Amino acid sequence: MAADHSYYVYLLASGNNRVLYTGVTNNLKRRLYEHKHGLVEGFTKKYRVHKLVYFEETNDVNTAIAREKEIKGWLREKKNSLVEKENSGWNDLSEEWFKDSTMPEK
Repeated sequence: MAADHSYYVYLLASGNNRVLYTGVTNNLKRRLYEHKHGLVEGFTKKYRVHKLVYFEETNDVNTAIAREKEIKGWLREKKNSLVEKENSGWNDLSEEWFKDSTMPEK
């Protein structure tokens, strides 16, 4: 594995923070664009879960996948604590990324 690759584990929340989604990607900006613009069929589109409330980065894909699985196995209270430790206001951490509405480079 090349050391110049980044992988991200992220949590998305619905507008009212009632619904959470945990995912993993190698391009966080592109993936968030896809979620926010309804380009991803499934859970996040159906429940309008597209507010980035937490993410972490690693250079190892296996570490990222294992971390995603770990977080998915947690109870909601523990996920809430993870978010609130870094983002107590549950703000959209990607809010400034898409001001021009163009798809980020792949």
